[in-house]
Amino acid sequence: PFPHFVGRGLIAAEDMKAISADFPNITKPGVFYISDLEYGPAFAKLIEAIQSREMAEIVGEKFGMKLAGKPLMISVRGQCQLKDGRIHNDSRDKIATCLLYLNESWDASGGRLRLLRDSENLDNMITEVPPEAGSIIGFKRTENSWHGHNKFEGQRRSIMFNWLSSDFALAKNVGRHKLSAAIKRLGFSSKSEY
Repeated sequence: PFPHFVGRGLIAAEDMKAISADFPNITKPGVFYISDLEYGPAFAKLIEAIQSREMAEIVGEKFGMKLAGKPLMISVRGQCQLKDGRIHNDSRDKIATCLLYLNESWDASGGRLRLLRDSENLDNMITEVPPEAGSIIGFKRTENSWHGHNKFEGQRRSIMFNWLSSDFALAKNVGRHKLSAAIKRLGFSSKSEY
């Protein structure tokens, strides 16, 4: 129904151990923009790889589009709440989305991202990806690129990176994420995006 890819085992076990140790200390649910977080060198190295031209070229080739040079937004999630994962489609500002998962293992039935054939039914899936260490799912944003997951509460670590249509779209989305993070710090919750 829409262009996508799934990869597994992208991060070696020894690297994953270091990345886990250097992961930002996120104790609240929600999505946090990368510049608002503190983290160690192994996690920083992973972020550098995500920001590289090579990454944009690889993902762009998968979708038959030029992503190198497009604005890139990176956000991180550490915790999930029960209301997260509702079926949605990304905003039109986002032209391609990737989610890289960083949980050591995943036995729970909830929290597994599903790409969907429609906007109504979580069981009408194209594919499902458990958020295990080194798993990645990417998709081109289309009018029907629906996704979501069954309910889960607890630690669910991921990095989301989106290539956006313009610098204006980047500024708008970063501003929204920063506002959302500020609201969360005050103890309120906001709508989840993935």
